[in-house]
Amino acid sequence: MNTIIRKSVLGVAGLAFAGGVFAGPATAQAAPSVESTPVAVVQADKPSVDKAKLIPHGVQGAQSHVDLSDEQVANVKAIIAATKKAGMDERAAVVSIATALQESKLENLGHLGDRNDHDSQGLFQQRPSSGWGTVEQITDPEYSTTAFLKGLKQVDGWQDMPLTKAAQTVQVSAYPDHYAQWEQQAADLVAEHWNS
Repeated sequence: MNTIIRKSVLGVAGLAFAGGVFAGPATAQAAPSVESTPVAVVQADKPSVDKAKLIPHGVQGAQSHVDLSDEQVANVKAIIAATKKAGMDERAAVVSIATALQESKLENLGHLGDRNDHDSQGLFQQRPSSGWGTVEQITDPEYSTTAFLKGLKQVDGWQDMPLTKAAQTVQVSAYPDHYAQWEQQAADLVAEHWNS
């Protein structure tokens, strides 16, 4: 009797298997087939900046570079926003950022005690005693940038000058040629953040 039950169970199992093999593909064919096709994701690029406008005269001399903290990048963005608000172009932002890189490495400096250059403070190391504004004003990135740009607008032909000459005419630094070393990094920062 055991043999009969075992043969019956095996027979049923064999039928189920055979039925599954034959019925399986028929059932699979009945379902709609889905093909996997790669989908390209396209992101809208931000408008690019005309790089020829950023460094129209080419860079002068060896270039310096500093890695920026989040605070310094925020100051770059504040300079760009103030430049746009003043109705000035990308080149004005390059001159402004290069100047701030030289004067403060884009750090909004307060009073530095004995290390202070007289009473110079802020991104552009502007001096209250020279009429740039109050300490509170010149340590505000928007105000200090606007003050710098106001000075730049008063320089006849600044757009056609090498960066270091335009910056020096506004800043009247003891080291007039030092602004030139920051032109490439300033241009790169404007290209990166002007349309962001």
